[in-house]
Amino acid sequence: MRVDKFLHQMNVGTRNQITQLIKKGKVTLNTQRVRNGKTQLDPAQDLVKLGEQEIKYQVHYYYLLNKPLGVISASTDTHQKTVMDIFNKSDYRPDLFPVGRLDKDTEGLLLITNDGDLAHKLLSPTHHIKKTYEATVTGKLDDAVIEKFAKGIELKDGTQLYPARLEILDYNRMEDTTTIHVEIQEGKYHQVRRMFGAVGQKVVNLQRIQMGTLSIDEGLLPGNYRELTQTEVDDLLKLTE
Repeated sequence: MRVDKFLHQMNVGTRNQITQLIKKGKVTLNTQRVRNGKTQLDPAQDLVKLGEQEIKYQVHYYYLLNKPLGVISASTDTHQKTVMDIFNKSDYRPDLFPVGRLDKDTEGLLLITNDGDLAHKLLSPTHHIKKTYEATVTGKLDDAVIEKFAKGIELKDGTQLYPARLEILDYNRMEDTTTIHVEIQEGKYHQVRRMFGAVGQKVVNLQRIQMGTLSIDEGLLPGNYRELTQTEVDDLLKLTE
């Protein structure tokens, strides 16, 4: 691979910026100053530095984002703020995208990556990747609703869903609302809200707290993100094998 292409893929800068860095002697390859961007290197073996900073070769990137309300799950949009607009310039890459989506009025865990193969497997119904949501819904839920979810809810339009696990956490008598956890295997449009609509209730607020082996951090506030650890990446890859 050419040195300039390597640096561009590692998000060091634009092609013009990289050309200038090379001209100024800022780039070294195995301790030798690079004079030409066309110089070839082996990303798996050669040592590339920008000044004193080592530039390591990385193909795939993985981030856990706590999606805030009012932001859409898209890579780009000309009218609305997207989850990618949250990223710092140093982390942003044009090949990053959200895995699946959370509705504009839903917050919580969203995986951002450029690993298309993993994203496809996580979203494929054949892999039955579980997603857990915490929600506040209207009314007082009982065991009958839990059984309906366990059998598979039929939506108002006739769509039959897979069985889901509903856990009742707390009932607020003053507000007549119930806090719940619901675990689903699908990701249909407004699915959780439509599921509760099918049993005569309305979702007041909704947050995704888990997807497969990945869970939201308690200290990761809405609108913040972090890079996944290698263990977290390995666990996701094993889950989709």
